[in-house]
Amino acid sequence: MDFAYCKVEIFIPETHLGVLQRTLQEADAGHIGNYDCCLSYSPVTGCWRPLEGTTPYLGNIGEISSEPELKVEVTCRTGQVDKTIEAIKKIHPYEEPVINVIPLYRTSF
Repeated sequence: MDFAYCKVEIFIPETHLGVLQRTLQEADAGHIGNYDCCLSYSPVTGCWRPLEGTTPYLGNIGEISSEPELKVEVTCRTGQVDKTIEAIKKIHPYEEPVINVIPLYRTSF
């Protein structure tokens, strides 16, 4: 089975949505057929506890924190995934960003 596309999920603070959208556009993620800049996002709550030796964007070492975030989902050509993730990491404020990649079986594009 050929997985020419995948879905990239990124969890990011709401304040960084605009820069993420521009970054994804520059990486040509979100290009579906005759459309580009395609993505969706939904509000989520992120929870974490920074451990010793970390430099958290938010929260305090040893304390459990939770904050509103956005889960951004975008389609990406499988051959572009590494480039896309590299670009996301450059603009993402978190020391350890959550970026999930899920293969997609598509028949329409």
